[in-house]
Amino acid sequence: MKGELPFASPCVVGHEITGEVVDHGMHTPAEIVNRFPVGSHVVGAFIMPCGNCFYCVKGQEDLCESFFAYNRAKGTLYDGETRLFLRSNGKPVYMYSMGGLAEYCVVPANALAVLPNSLPYTESAILGCAVFTAYGALRHAAEMRAGDSVAVIGVGGVGSSCLQIARAFGASEVIAVDVLDDKLQNAKTLGATHTVNAAKEDAVERIKEITGGRGVDVAVEALGKALTFSQCTQSVRDGGKAVMIGLAATNVVGEVDITRLVRRQVKIIGSYGARARQDLPQIVKLAESGAFNLENAISRKCKFEEANSAYEDLNQGK
Repeated sequence: MKGELPFASPCVVGHEITGEVVDHGMHTPAEIVNRFPVGSHVVGAFIMPCGNCFYCVKGQEDLCESFFAYNRAKGTLYDGETRLFLRSNGKPVYMYSMGGLAEYCVVPANALAVLPNSLPYTESAILGCAVFTAYGALRHAAEMRAGDSVAVIGVGGVGSSCLQIARAFGASEVIAVDVLDDKLQNAKTLGATHTVNAAKEDAVERIKEITGGRGVDVAVEALGKALTFSQCTQSVRDGGKAVMIGLAATNVVGEVDITRLVRRQVKIIGSYGARARQDLPQIVKLAESGAFNLENAISRKCKFEEANSAYEDLNQGK
């Protein structure tokens, strides 16, 4: 939206959705119709796997070739066509993921999971990206184990979800790093055992102090900034894992101490999200069990007509 990443235009954004099934495509298999009958509530993952490409067949749906070649590169679904058009002249309108900031959207069934009645309809939308991204980072990229220490650098929507997922996975220490005290205060309600204001103290030194001088087992960078990339790599212990989930503007480069990387076996891993078919149902179960608290994760709700001002507030860190 800020022009930092290339995408087809005009487009409909909105990649975190819950919705009610109102129809099926004419070639939808009976199995899918039975799984998602008309009237059922669903949640959608922002990575919409094709299920057939090299990576999907290997179970790495977060690397789906069709998703990146068509949706992220062209703003279409996997037949190369969008499902949205201007009423005035019929010209195409492109889709960022499913283009969910609208009354209706078209979503591949592979990206959906049933939303149980026990979960709140509106708040559960974040399960498909903020929580989905955090789950993928800690479950697959970091391969986090119970007892691991975890630092999260940048505790906005996705970063704060990492705090809750780390806690749910049994982290021994969960360290939240940010430059805003109100976000750090909120982080304590989401599972953070320690908070660090990086504007007031050296974040890397404080993380090492908390962990007895070693650094954390897993650090997650959720901002996509060169500075926080460096902080993330420096915050992990020898043999630790630095997981990068923050997207950066085009041509932003992160620096790393090569000698330490080699000698001390530091692992730097990129992670874009989770795997819809296997992970989204598990994420729903986490929320349903209370291990992930949706109510605490939502700071504010806006009306559809307030979308533009809401994006402005997000851009200003509000």
